[in-house]
Amino acid sequence: VDLQQLDAATIEPGQISAASGAASYRYLEQAIHAALAQQVAAICTAPIHKEALHAAGIQHPGHTEILAELTGAERVVMMLTSDAITCALVTAHVGLAEVPGLLSVERVATTIELTHAAMLQLRGREPRLVVCGLNPHAGEHGLFGHEEERLIQPAIDAARERGVVIEGPLPPDTAFLPARRDTTDAYICMYHDQGLIPLKMLAFDEGINITLGLPIVRTSVDHGTAYDIAWQGTASANSLFSAFRLAARLGASR
Repeated sequence: VDLQQLDAATIEPGQISAASGAASYRYLEQAIHAALAQQVAAICTAPIHKEALHAAGIQHPGHTEILAELTGAERVVMMLTSDAITCALVTAHVGLAEVPGLLSVERVATTIELTHAAMLQLRGREPRLVVCGLNPHAGEHGLFGHEEERLIQPAIDAARERGVVIEGPLPPDTAFLPARRDTTDAYICMYHDQGLIPLKMLAFDEGINITLGLPIVRTSVDHGTAYDIAWQGTASANSLFSAFRLAARLGASR
């Protein structure tokens, strides 16, 4: 489908431009409309450059927020998955200083709920979830912060009452040790890098981004645009291949 957005002769590889940012948005917009109209079974997105989006006057932080707005989804969660590790994010593309103010019992509970449903579908059995704390030592009973007691623990308790197999809040510095990963299907992480650092360390070339809570299937790569190596023939497409395969699998199941 050629949307006539770009003239190839005018594009400089690896350069940020308003034209490419606007084109990225239009491609995504049309793919979403096609999925909502059931013309396609799923969509799989390549990375977009957030500076290019903003240069085009599009103020969304990234794909997730655009998908939520254009599909009318009220609850969405960014989840990164691989064979080695899966991490779902309570907050995503926000500054670290904003995270404590954005946490709530409802937001943590929503992330747990949508992650549980997604992993149940992917694993075909009851998944085992681990919730990370926000603060060092998971707050140490209030010595290093009260978010665990006020906001995270109540959401965990509510999930347990529904029969979810879940642990936490665990200290983030020990939550990803090998022995813990062996008994965990998915982690609930409070902010972007808490989940993305271990995932990219363990599965950078195979990680897949799934947007949970949408009325359509959407997968993506787990990395950015890599403009610094554009058109050099050195970038790995493995994450994109993995994302395509999962999009096809999830789309077929619908």
